Amino acid sequence: MLTKSENKEEMGNLKQLAVLGALHEPVEMGVVRFGSLIDRSPQTAARRLEQLERAGYIERQRASGKTTVCITPLGAERLREEYEEYRLIFSPLPTNEVVLGGTVVSGLGEGQYYITLDGYRAQFVEKLGFEPYPGTLNVLLDEGGRAAKKKLRLLDGVAIDGFTDESRTFGAGKCHSAVIDGVHCAVMEPSRTHYGSDIAEVIAPVCLRERLMLEDGAPVSIRVKL
Repeated sequence: MLTKSENKEEMGNLKQLAVLGALHEPVEMGVVRFGSLIDRSPQTAARRLEQLERAGYIERQRASGKTTVCITPLGAERLREEYEEYRLIFSPLPTNEVVLGGTVVSGLGEGQYYITLDGYRAQFVEKLGFEPYPGTLNVLLDEGGRAAKKKLRLLDGVAIDGFTDESRTFGAGKCHSAVIDGVHCAVMEPSRTHYGSDIAEVIAPVCLRERLMLEDGAPVSIRVKL
């Protein structure tokens, strides 16, 4: 696993290849040229290119004594994530809401267990104003939804404290009050989760699937109040 410093260097190397056009077409890129580009020795340049290739961010083709490099769809997605993070820095937050769009997916079935724990349930009632239905609505976010979810990280939200029972410790997190088709709900951001950043976990006082007649694949817009 790469360190934070190595990840930063990897991202910088990928961006430099993109600037030269490798995002759109193969670019001639031997280790000597790449070493000059990143101000490193050819040996270090070769290692950096190998790292990018192993990560699946670039593809290299060798023919007639020349090597070309092209950024893969996975590399393009990594660059897009970096772009969205910078866009968040320089774009003002909307004044009233953030919209998370995506489609309904089946979850891992853990929501019912955690939500019904007294240590969490009492806080939901006190801080959110409702006792949640035992289960979560899981939404696979689209590109815009993923970007919107990152904006939520800049907001305080409603703090949900962690706690310890007789056998284990449960982590903290936060919630954001939201609405789906007129139904009051909340987007959870637990400190520990088995889901990726492309999943939004939603709780509500009712079963959202039944109330809104949602099945897997159904489009959903979660309007988070600011």
